[in-house]
Amino acid sequence: MWEHSEQEIIDGFRRGDARFFRRYFYEYCRVAYNIYDAHYGLSRKENLDFMSLAHQYALYLMEHDWRPLEDHSPEVSLRTWMVNGFRYIVLDALKWHQREYGSISFEDYLRSFDMSRDLRLQFNRLVEEVCDKCLSGKDAELVHMLLVEGYKAKEVAAMLGVTPSAVSQHYHYIRDRVVFPYLREHFDMELDMPEVMEPVMEESMAAEAAPCLGIAPEYEYGAIRHVRRGLHKLSTNRTMETQKRTTPENITELRPNEIFVFGSNLRGMHGGGAAWIAYRKFGAIMGQGVGLQGQSYGIPTMQGGVETIKPYVDEFIDFARQHTELTFLVTRIGCGIAGFQDSEIAPLFRDAHDVENIVLPEGW
Repeated sequence: MWEHSEQEIIDGFRRGDARFFRRYFYEYCRVAYNIYDAHYGLSRKENLDFMSLAHQYALYLMEHDWRPLEDHSPEVSLRTWMVNGFRYIVLDALKWHQREYGSISFEDYLRSFDMSRDLRLQFNRLVEEVCDKCLSGKDAELVHMLLVEGYKAKEVAAMLGVTPSAVSQHYHYIRDRVVFPYLREHFDMELDMPEVMEPVMEESMAAEAAPCLGIAPEYEYGAIRHVRRGLHKLSTNRTMETQKRTTPENITELRPNEIFVFGSNLRGMHGGGAAWIAYRKFGAIMGQGVGLQGQSYGIPTMQGGVETIKPYVDEFIDFARQHTELTFLVTRIGCGIAGFQDSEIAPLFRDAHDVENIVLPEGW
């Protein structure tokens, strides 16, 4: 009977011990593959078999000396952490499959967006904004599962213990009365489809988008274009002019000397909003809630009132003064999941106005 601690398992992976690979690595990857095969139909797509994806995952972890596993939250088991990590290998593989074979459905295409892509980031942000401002409880959970996480109605029904018809009917009710009215009110812009969409998909958009978003083609195709126009408008080209002292709204890449400053929590659980971007894109470390990590800097905002945030902001400003070789791009920390207003957080950065290498959001 094998009994090893999680650190012993990771050390076994690092040593290249075949026994640990057989007993743990491939077992965990097989669990993950079965989950995502049911969700994305991997086994029906050429070159997306289990061994190919498992080897890709192993190569990624080896390239990073298995540190992504050591960084996992103590509240999540290593097995669950690896299953979740396997998903990103799957998403990258789906995008590759689309480029190579040109035969991916719009549903899979939407699901396979990397969270760093402007379109997917903006789409998720808009949906989460609707959920936070206009919905609550199960309604918000339902919309998030369908539009952000990409589950189908029958999958949601199985998880919630209801019928697919009940999920579909309730979603249509929320969509018609809350989701699309909100998007129409706040994002009424006339722009073309984003260039990331293949031209050949334009003709089939109406028919294929309906099953993905639960929308009747003859009625809501215009609404989908309406949402995408708003996304395209919001994801304007990023120009980094530090003398303007304004942080771009959407940061998808950094120069070598730039640091992404985000709102975190003291436990370092980077699970949403800017913290998720910092973790996925800019080197934020799971379990570290404060300070410099990779090309990011965390300022805790979830531990209480504004007065509990100020010491960490002051510490950040002092840090920036001492590191003039770096440029710090401050996002609207605390104004998302934490629930504060710009008028509450901006005054905390008053002393940053004369620090040349700190760039603040517009209006701060």
